[in-house]
Amino acid sequence: MPFLKVDGESCYYSKNINREGLPLIFIHGSGGSHRHWHHQLKGLGGAAMLLAPDLPGHGRSAGKPADSVGTYREWIYSFARSLRLTRFVLAGHSLGGAIAMDFALHYPECLAGLILVGTGARLRVAPAILESLRSGLPPAPMTELAYGSLATPELLQQGAQEIASVDPAVFLADFTACDRFDIMEQIPSITQPSLIICGTEDRLTPLKYSRYLLQQLPRGELVEISGAGHMVMLEAPEEVNGAVDRFLENLS
Repeated sequence: MPFLKVDGESCYYSKNINREGLPLIFIHGSGGSHRHWHHQLKGLGGAAMLLAPDLPGHGRSAGKPADSVGTYREWIYSFARSLRLTRFVLAGHSLGGAIAMDFALHYPECLAGLILVGTGARLRVAPAILESLRSGLPPAPMTELAYGSLATPELLQQGAQEIASVDPAVFLADFTACDRFDIMEQIPSITQPSLIICGTEDRLTPLKYSRYLLQQLPRGELVEISGAGHMVMLEAPEEVNGAVDRFLENLS
């Protein structure tokens, strides 16, 4: 897997090169990494280039995690410029979806489309979770909240291990960025074709968040995946990949 210099720091990213279509950049959520897009990197064929970077301070990327969506937005812009990408599709999960939407508002000329997974126009975080993280404690209930009834015991175990391996300071920065994010009044200004995907059992960004996006986005479509939770792309990869493939085919 390759490394790249972005804003002077080493960035790790996973990639899969195909023959046709637009490049597609995946943006993981809070405390995550490129691994959250494992099934999409392997299973999608409708994009010319599939790219999943670790955000700064996440996974194997150097740098520090940011406490604002705007900082991550500018980093994604630098990442794309470093690869000489001028027009592409952004797919974002949770915090990654916030980054993707904010990117659309600031750099609309770069985007052919958006894929918004388990996200919302406003992402408030419970004060008790933020206070726990400020004390250096990991977000203990996250595994239970992040998955729905489709999740296998193996996936739940992997999720718990991953959460335990992340420095609470990374979660604190990311959740602070989420808590400060609010573009509810600006969503109608995003005019790119937008695929919205949400699990019906998502307890972190409930289905009503995605339905609000559907109501407000001029060119949005919503796919609801029954029984999936917040980590829908890991819980129901075939359904997610099918929806994304159809979306990319329509774009081309």
